[in-house]
Amino acid sequence: MHMQDILEKAKNIELVIFDIDGVMTDGGLFFDNNGDEYKAFNSFDGHGLRMLQECGVKVAVITGRKSELVKHRMHDLGVTLLYQGYRDKTPAFEKLLKEVQLEKDQITYVGDDVVDLPIMSQLNFAIAVQNAHPFVKQHAHWITDRSGGRGAVRDVCELILEAKGLLNDKLHRSEERRVGKECRS
Repeated sequence: MHMQDILEKAKNIELVIFDIDGVMTDGGLFFDNNGDEYKAFNSFDGHGLRMLQECGVKVAVITGRKSELVKHRMHDLGVTLLYQGYRDKTPAFEKLLKEVQLEKDQITYVGDDVVDLPIMSQLNFAIAVQNAHPFVKQHAHWITDRSGGRGAVRDVCELILEAKGLLNDKLHRSEERRVGKECRS
């Protein structure tokens, strides 16, 4: 697919659904001796999610695992559409569709493994991260430059913001905040 076609699809997106393991993280699962789980999230990804939401694009998470850690991270990022513990992700997707009341061409899903394909295959614009399973990549409309947990989420956020003509403004406003200047309204 040509980049212009990808940008055309991305321009219509009003909701981005992300998987966690392998997309927002590198897929590694870390446990201590008590069985407590640890995950590493990328701060660039977090800022990308904030920029996306500030521009009115909704963010959701559907994940097969259940974790208080994920709940805390998503709360910190302002992500309220969180569906955990769905090994079969389709029922969570159906609940989400009813909640957000958007058309499928306004939604994209970002995945990395075959459990993500039942949702990805329903959408007009499906995204795989660079480290996704090769079979998933074959079914994606676009593949991120970076791997899950290593900036892939930021790639998605910036693609959508670029398609909507909002990326440069968001980046400049972030820079103005960083150096203490007032943002334009």
